[in-house]
Amino acid sequence: MSNMLGLPVPPGFTISVPVCRSYLETGWPEGLDHVIARFVGELGTRMGRSLGDPHDPLLVAVRSGAPISMPGMLDTVLNLGLNDDTVRGLAAVSGDENFAWDSYRRFLTMYAVTVMGVSPEALSGIRSVDEGLSEHVEELKATIVAVAGRPVPADPAVQLVEAVEAVFKSWNSPRARTYRDRERIDPALGTAVTVQAMVFGNRGEQSGTGVVFTRNPSTGAPELYGDYLPRAQGEDVVSGAARTLHIDELERLHPDIYAELRDTLANLELHFRDMCDVEFTVEHDKLWLLQTRAGKRGASAAVRIAVAMVEGAIGLTVDEALDRVPVELRERARAEAMTHVTEEDAAPAVVAKGLAASPGRAVGRVVLTSDDAAEADDDVILVRPETSPEDVAGMAASVGLLTTKGGLVSHAAVVARGWGIPAVVGAHDLRCDADGLVTADGTRIAAGETITIDGTTGCVWLGEVEPPSADLLQKVIEHELPELLVLEQWASDREVNGE
Repeated sequence: MSNMLGLPVPPGFTISVPVCRSYLETGWPEGLDHVIARFVGELGTRMGRSLGDPHDPLLVAVRSGAPISMPGMLDTVLNLGLNDDTVRGLAAVSGDENFAWDSYRRFLTMYAVTVMGVSPEALSGIRSVDEGLSEHVEELKATIVAVAGRPVPADPAVQLVEAVEAVFKSWNSPRARTYRDRERIDPALGTAVTVQAMVFGNRGEQSGTGVVFTRNPSTGAPELYGDYLPRAQGEDVVSGAARTLHIDELERLHPDIYAELRDTLANLELHFRDMCDVEFTVEHDKLWLLQTRAGKRGASAAVRIAVAMVEGAIGLTVDEALDRVPVELRERARAEAMTHVTEEDAAPAVVAKGLAASPGRAVGRVVLTSDDAAEADDDVILVRPETSPEDVAGMAASVGLLTTKGGLVSHAAVVARGWGIPAVVGAHDLRCDADGLVTADGTRIAAGETITIDGTTGCVWLGEVEPPSADLLQKVIEHELPELLVLEQWASDREVNGE
């Protein structure tokens, strides 16, 4: 994005995949500390700041970069370089004390969980930030020492080495292994680590962060799809805990930024010849692109996108389109088409409606924990306020996902689309408790009861909703997904021609 396309990407450097493989085989490579220090020095020269400077500190993000996308499975640390001295320097140079202490709070929490293995629950009882950010930070530091037996290192150089090692280690975390098994990703592949200068979406009202797809990954429609959250950092959007704004709201808040983003996304798609999934930050009315990858998509979206890219400016060949949408994916798209049957045809009353995050209809028994889902031997729907990477084993065992929080690019939505699992997210009218769900009108849906969810319409029903007849399904395909018939004709022609 930076070298070939000249896009606004924060400067940084990448520790390549072979270094990770070496670490996984024999431990920390000799001399890697010095190489990292040299490149950090060069980065500081480019930025006009240095790591650990108490007056004007350079802060960095440490991000994973696996050769095959594994969304949410590997670790990231933001705001690295903060300590009790540099936080005051950041406050002084930014002129915003709340921003500086909020960034320090975020760093300490992320570092403790990601690098030091502290559970998020162990940090949940700390006083609210509304009672004072600096006081919150002091209590947070004390809690980390009590739980982990040591403080977060004050030396930014030590912070960086430990963060890089944590990303290497996350390649073999249980959640990453579960994801690789499901996606059939070579466990010997390893991950790169990118060290990138921080840009701040939490720096005032004119800042924010978001994740956007160049096309709708549920339907394939040529429209921007994603979430934006003002005055926030990346984990706020993907965790599912925050109530995000649809990406179209960015046009209202920052029309110039939205126009720049829209044009940039069109260029990215044309360059990579595929739908792209892009993380971005707005800092003081300036757009920054953090990273991009080929976007995970549902089966119907894969069909529509492949046909559109053959017929449009991208110019895929028919063979490339068929390779991207093999027969098993076309069969999934056919099954997804049943969800276009109208709610009237579905008969039972809808008990709740959320965001249609991953297409398809699923029927299953309600389970409330990832462990219960993983241990089930029948069809279950995992119901959570939001999911995290720790839930992937239960997600992989479920026929559907339902969350009461989160947006279209939350962890649950992205993983479900990639795996072809129907999902409804952000069903805010539902409330989760220890025993099940409570609807807006007070109806209780207990754990163990059967529900049906529709990841195309966002509807939730109590009980089992019968699928449409084969005749009706064929009519729906002809009306809603004619691109599938085009692909199947191309596949038939290729078979006849003996290719």
